[in-house]
Amino acid sequence: MKHPIPHNAFKAAIKAGQTQLGLWLSCANPYTAEIAATSGYDWLLIDGEHGPNDVPTLLAQLQAVAPYDSHPIVRPVNKDPALIKQILDIGAQTLLVPMVDTAQEARDLVSAMRYPPRGIRGVGASVARAARWGRIEDYADTVEEQLCLLVQVETVRGLQNLDEITKVDGVDGVFIGPADLSASMGHMGDAGHPEVKAAIENAIRHIRSLGKAAGFLAPDPAVAKHYLNCGANFVAIAVDTMLFTQAMSDALARVTGKEASSEAKASY
Repeated sequence: MKHPIPHNAFKAAIKAGQTQLGLWLSCANPYTAEIAATSGYDWLLIDGEHGPNDVPTLLAQLQAVAPYDSHPIVRPVNKDPALIKQILDIGAQTLLVPMVDTAQEARDLVSAMRYPPRGIRGVGASVARAARWGRIEDYADTVEEQLCLLVQVETVRGLQNLDEITKVDGVDGVFIGPADLSASMGHMGDAGHPEVKAAIENAIRHIRSLGKAAGFLAPDPAVAKHYLNCGANFVAIAVDTMLFTQAMSDALARVTGKEASSEAKASY
């Protein structure tokens, strides 16, 4: 039985400038991933950088969310082309890669996602989930248009090279990492510092002015709305572990009458 290649609706949406709201998945658990997939978010970030994930757990979560409309995005732990090859072969179509500081690093990532002669991705998806084990007959010829690369710029060096990174052909969007950026700027734990805030605002506007999508993580609704107004169009507005932490504290407080602990801060 022949299968068509899955359409990447997330890529099409951000390319059209549409706003996509997401949820961060850090629990490394297919059951909670499936709960999230039924909650109405446009995209779900399966976190392999700070979440305790490996390739099998990433696969399990991709399978768990597959029946639903939320688009899964995988964040690998690093820029390793071999790992990227594995993640693509298990069926991920969109990657969010951390700590991209230069245009050359961005070009290397594009190459890791493309087959020769345009890239270096190993040819083997015909025996993998990505090509439905060979049942997507034209997979190698058509997959590139359905793959989406998002890169994280989250250091002072990355900001200095933002223009060149954003202009790299094959980079579909640039995500500004607030926690690492604030630390890099000397304001650890203070993503709301005026210097950091101004840098983020300028970066988002510049990314959009170059015709690429701009992303951000903002579990605080007021912060999320602010950066959406600045032009960010793929924004994660919640983190599963933070939601669980707060809900568990609130449930106990409602019975004991003791004040619940303050909401945890994101460190992404």
